[in-house]
Amino acid sequence: MKKTGVLLLQLGTPDSPKTSDVRRYLTEFLNDPRVIDIPWIARKILVNGIIVPFRAPKSAKIYKELWKLGDGVSPLLTHTKKVQSMLAEAFKNDHVTIEMAMRYQNPSMDSVLERMHQANYDEIIILPLFPQYASASTGSAVEKAMNIIRKWWVIPEIKIISQFWDNEGYIDSIVENTKQFNFKDYDHVLFSYHGLPERQVDKVYEGTDLCADEPCETELNDRNKFCYKATAFATTRLIAQKIGLTSDQYTVCFQSRLDKKWLTPFSDKVVEEWGKKGAKKLLVFSPAFVADCLETLIEIGEEYQEIFEEHSGEKVQLVPSSNSHPLFVNGLEKLIRQKMN
Repeated sequence: MKKTGVLLLQLGTPDSPKTSDVRRYLTEFLNDPRVIDIPWIARKILVNGIIVPFRAPKSAKIYKELWKLGDGVSPLLTHTKKVQSMLAEAFKNDHVTIEMAMRYQNPSMDSVLERMHQANYDEIIILPLFPQYASASTGSAVEKAMNIIRKWWVIPEIKIISQFWDNEGYIDSIVENTKQFNFKDYDHVLFSYHGLPERQVDKVYEGTDLCADEPCETELNDRNKFCYKATAFATTRLIAQKIGLTSDQYTVCFQSRLDKKWLTPFSDKVVEEWGKKGAKKLLVFSPAFVADCLETLIEIGEEYQEIFEEHSGEKVQLVPSSNSHPLFVNGLEKLIRQKMN
């Protein structure tokens, strides 16, 4: 029987909410050319000279709040470790080892892949925990892994799961998490995905084609199957169909933008607009994040709540991420077994 190693990859988290650790994390993260895709000199000046020095102290305060919500640790790390543990239990009789690493900071990909190298696996399955493909997330994680593996003298069979937005377990875990809410209590539903620069989305297409030239909001085809915007809308349609939402009951939007040339509509502006319309309660999904983190618990759960209240709204209710939901873990198990076969 084949000896298989599975590598779960998440984006990353500071080692602690201390300013020095947050600075280290932001420096590594924002210097990634797949994250900020501008000439390297301009990126170094922008990140090291402007963004990190000013942003690290402010971000450290936010991470301290996040750590409180996570009982003194990073919620992202906690949930990812739990998923790793549950998958290890599912594969305990299959000659399969489940490893976990972060693209940025710890546990580092270098240290975990070195351990996997020493284990001498017949095959390694790389599973970035990003349901919708994006160069800045999945692409970066896979590139980093391959840059490490290419230095090995013996390279085993490598298999990559690039995206899993339509995985039944992933979708069902989100749907299951909504059963605690009564949709009649909410004026509108938001599906908030992490934003991306429009230029990064357009790079998926060949030649002069752009995302705007494709029916990304209504249809998935062979040309836009790796388009982040297209798969975000496709994910939303699957969830909405299972829940029974009609298209007029929800809005797909994008959060965490850095400038105006990112995917629209912007989530914070949508929240503001619904407050101005007189809405009192909003229900917000965050399907791009399989584990609750700063972008869900703080940005949506607290910052959007403040925005909504400033415009006469009452409650922004966050739907929990998949986290370590058994349906989600079962879906990942099936993905891995499919790759093994």
